[in-house]
Amino acid sequence: MSATWRDEEEPVPVRPDLMGWVRVVLRGSALFVVIFGCLLILLLVRLVERPLFGQRRPVTPFITQFVCRSVFVILGMGYRVRGALMRGRGAVVCNHSSWLDIFALNARKRIYFVSKSEVAGWPGVGWLARATGTVFINRDAREAIAQKRLFEGRLAAGHKLLFFPEGTSTDGLRVLPFKSTLFAAFFAESLRDRLRVQPVTLVYHAPPGKEARFYGWWGDMDLGPHLLKILAVRKQGSVEVVYHPIVRVRDFADRKALAKHCELAVRSGLEANLR
Repeated sequence: MSATWRDEEEPVPVRPDLMGWVRVVLRGSALFVVIFGCLLILLLVRLVERPLFGQRRPVTPFITQFVCRSVFVILGMGYRVRGALMRGRGAVVCNHSSWLDIFALNARKRIYFVSKSEVAGWPGVGWLARATGTVFINRDAREAIAQKRLFEGRLAAGHKLLFFPEGTSTDGLRVLPFKSTLFAAFFAESLRDRLRVQPVTLVYHAPPGKEARFYGWWGDMDLGPHLLKILAVRKQGSVEVVYHPIVRVRDFADRKALAKHCELAVRSGLEANLR
């Protein structure tokens, strides 16, 4: 089981002032309408899409992408992309800093997340994750073979799966060592010679006057207070999505070598842009 990353001191929740509460209501209401209104549309479209295309989703990912782009517009948060996106089948690996990662990554690329099984039971978030095709796993070594087969099936179906190889979220100011276990599926006989992997770095820039780790969500921090803090802030910061050069699985000796390469690429992206 992956350990949760913790810092010596977690931020103390700050109660919004009057204008902060006004922003919470306005932004929160707009987010609710867009997210859950589009979720309803997505579920209706999926009723037709699923029997016709099975695991393939030719339409609904565009709805998800629209929602994720809209989130940053509603928040007033800057969003910038660097580098070239991978086309065609493949997998994406990225550092993990916040629940905002889901929106930042899906806003530009149509992907399917690999998430810990607990997320499926979270109110609201769990429904969204299931509806958008998230792959849920138990981070248990005893289930490695079953997970490997699951990944193979989804990758073979042409899905872009996104992994957070750190196994936990951080404060956004560091990249933890990548765990190589989930990379094993990439070396399946049916995939190794054809599959490509793209490392991606997410870089969060805090709002003016706020601490650098403002958007980070880690340890025992509750989602509610963290969401409230972001909705209430007067002027938002920004997020950069840095796409690194694509690599071919067949060019690496094993999963550990591939994991290390991706880790170094993601870490270099954070260090170069977190200034």
